Amino acid sequence: MFVRLADTLSDSGFNVIRFSYRGHGKSGGTPRDVTIAGEMLDLQSVIEHALDMWPEPLSVLAASFGAVSSSLLLPVLGDRIDSLVLWNPVLDLERTFLHPELPWGVENFGPDQQRELGASGQLLIDGEFPISPVMWREFSLYDPLSAYTSSRVPSLVVHGDQDSYVSYDIARVAASSRTDTDFHTVWGSDHGFDSTEREDEAIRVSVDWLDTQAQQS
Repeated sequence: MFVRLADTLSDSGFNVIRFSYRGHGKSGGTPRDVTIAGEMLDLQSVIEHALDMWPEPLSVLAASFGAVSSSLLLPVLGDRIDSLVLWNPVLDLERTFLHPELPWGVENFGPDQQRELGASGQLLIDGEFPISPVMWREFSLYDPLSAYTSSRVPSLVVHGDQDSYVSYDIARVAASSRTDTDFHTVWGSDHGFDSTEREDEAIRVSVDWLDTQAQQS
C-alpha cells in the first residue's frame, strides 16, 4: 500500500521519501529497542533531510502508530510541516494501550499481558513484536492527542469505521475539534484498510487532498 501511495504521489508531481522507523522493515535496530522518543528522532531526521533536498512545502503522511511521533513533533517543528495526513491514527495512548477499549488492545495489553511485562521485561504484541518497559512507561508520559488538537497545521484524517485496533471515534472527535481539518471515513474497513479497494480509496483521497494543499501553497 505504501509503495502504491509513493508511486501515485510521484506520478502527481510530488517528491517522496518513504522510510521505516528504527526496528522496523530494513532499518537498523531491534523491535525491543523501539521507543516513542526514538521514533520522533527518526522522523525529525527524515524531515530535515527532505527539506535539505527540496526546500519547498513539506507534508507528512503517517499511519497508525506513526501518528504518535508525527503529532508530537508538531509543536517542535512548527511551520516546517505544511500539512499532515493521518491514516487510522493512534492519538490516545491511554485508551489504546494502558486502558484499552477495543478488542485488539484488550487482547494484547490486558492485565495478563501487563503482568508478563513485569515478569519478563517485555510484552509481545500479537505474540511477536516486543514492547519494552521503557516504551510502556512512555505511554503515560506523552500526549499526542493534545499535540495534534492544539496544532493549526492543516490535516486530513482517513479512518475505517470498523477499526478494532484504534478508535475511529477518538480520531473523528479530534478532527472535528481542529480548524483546517478534513475527515474521511472508509466505510466498513477495519484497521489498515482491509482490502485493496479500501487501500486504493485511502490513497486516492489522500493524494487528491495533498494536491489541493500544494496548489494553495
